Amino acid sequence: MFTPTLFLTAAGVGLAVAAPVGPMGMLCIRRTLTDGPRAGLAIGLGIAGGDAIYGLVAALGLVSVSHFMLAYDKPLHIIAGLFLLYLGIRTMLQKVPADNGNSQDNEGKLANIGHAGALKAFASALLLTLTNPQTVIMFAALFTTLAPRGPFSSSVALTTVLGVFCGSIAWWCFLVTAVSLARHAIGHKLRVIIDRIAGLALAVFGVVEVKRAL
Repeated sequence: MFTPTLFLTAAGVGLAVAAPVGPMGMLCIRRTLTDGPRAGLAIGLGIAGGDAIYGLVAALGLVSVSHFMLAYDKPLHIIAGLFLLYLGIRTMLQKVPADNGNSQDNEGKLANIGHAGALKAFASALLLTLTNPQTVIMFAALFTTLAPRGPFSSSVALTTVLGVFCGSIAWWCFLVTAVSLARHAIGHKLRVIIDRIAGLALAVFGVVEVKRAL
């Protein structure tokens, strides 16, 4: 049975979990600045989708799956760290395209990037999110805290997962909208500086992930 109070509480938790700026937040900001809102939203959907998958694993009690993922916790962190390091170095070396002053050309470019790059951005964000199997533990603790007294039914679990997913999506939509509005207000030089800072941050996050696994 759907419980509005539980859904709203879980949505608040999902919003609070997504809001702190970490490597995925930097990636979302960077892709929105360089490739447009469609790419940024695809990143957000990929992150929320990964969280939802792990949430379902915890909610449905798939012990074998969660144990398998946790058993390979260190290799997954190394993979995630190396991928973040690659993204950071690539970002710092990549040239930021300058605005040509033609809004129709810019919109066309964003449309092409949106169709070809949005799916790739979604997949990369989803896979990167799935390299953190400790999310299962977070959701298990979340379910224990938020669930009402009584038997932990599947409807309660799914309501909680849906709430967290919607809260996370709400944050990413807000972030992409804010960055998209700022994107048209800042100049090319400032965008280059922001892009370099984002690349450096991603590389640092990658090194931290690798060291964490060693």
